[in-house]
Amino acid sequence: MEIERDQHISPPSLLAETIPIIDLSNLDEELVARAVVKASEEWGIFHVVNHGIPLDLIRRLKEVGTQFFELPETEKKAVAKQDGSKDFEGYTTNLKYVEGEVWTENLFHRIWPPSCINFNYWPKNPPQYREVIEEYTKDTKKLSERILGYLSEGLGLPREALIQGLGGESTEYVMRMNNYPPDPKPDLTLGVPEHTDIIGITIIITNEVPGLQIFKDDRWFDVHYIPSAITVNIGDQIMRLSNGKYKNVLHRAIVDREKQRMSWPVFVDANPDVVIGPLPELITCSNPSKFKPITCKDFKYRRLLKLPIE
Repeated sequence: MEIERDQHISPPSLLAETIPIIDLSNLDEELVARAVVKASEEWGIFHVVNHGIPLDLIRRLKEVGTQFFELPETEKKAVAKQDGSKDFEGYTTNLKYVEGEVWTENLFHRIWPPSCINFNYWPKNPPQYREVIEEYTKDTKKLSERILGYLSEGLGLPREALIQGLGGESTEYVMRMNNYPPDPKPDLTLGVPEHTDIIGITIIITNEVPGLQIFKDDRWFDVHYIPSAITVNIGDQIMRLSNGKYKNVLHRAIVDREKQRMSWPVFVDANPDVVIGPLPELITCSNPSKFKPITCKDFKYRRLLKLPIE
C-alpha cells in the first residue's frame, strides 16, 4: 500500500520552537538513526513523518475512537473497568468541575501479545473496532521496533537489545484512547497532570486540537500538531535500560474551552516479570549503574504509590 508523503511538515515560523521532526523515509538510514538518538537524548520526544503507517488506517482509528466516545454512557460502561480491579483495562470517566481533578474519559486495553488480550474490554460497537485495532497494532509494532532498534544501536548494542530488555515477544502493547470534551472551566482541571510515562516508549496520534505540553529548559511549551505525524515519547523504562542516556520527557495535557481534544497513544510496556535496570553491557568503571534493578511490576507499584525506588 502506498503511503501518502507529508511534503509540508510544519510552517517555517514554528520550526525553531517545536520538538524534533524526523523523516523516516530518508534513504540515509544512518542519518535517521542519529536523529532519533539525538532527539531521545536531548528531548525525550519527537515527531516522525513518512512513518509507514497508512494515513487511511490512522483516519479509521480516529473514526472508531470518536464513534465509541459518542455512544450512550450505558454502552460505554459495557466495557468499563471493574470496580475494585487493580488492573487498568476498561472504560473510565471523570468529567467533574473539581479543582485539581482531570477532565477526561478513557478506554484502556492490551493489544499485544495475543496471550494477554482480554476482548471483554474491546468495544463491540462500532462493529469495525476490532478489525481496525488489530491492523493498527501490526503497524505500530513495526514502527516501535524500528525506533527501539535505532536506540539500541545508539547505545552501541545490537538492534534487538532494547526490545529484548523489555521482554522480547512478551513485551506488552496497550491502547489508550483519550477523550477530552470541551471544558467550560479549563482553568480548574487538566486533561492529564504532569508526569513521565512509566513504560518504555509511547506512540501517539492526536486530533488537530492542541493540548500536549512538555517541560524543557525550565518552562512548559506546546507540542505543535503536525498533520500525518506520529509523536514518540521516551518513558521511564527506556531511560533506566539505557542507564540514563535517553531522557524520559515530563509532559501534561491541557483541555480546551470550546473544542474536543482526542488522542490515541499506544504504550510499549515491559513484561511485568522483566527486570528493569541498565543493560549489563552498558555498565563499566567509567559508566557505573545509575539505577537499581527492579522487576517491572514492582517498579510500577512503587511509582504509582510514590514510594522510593532507588
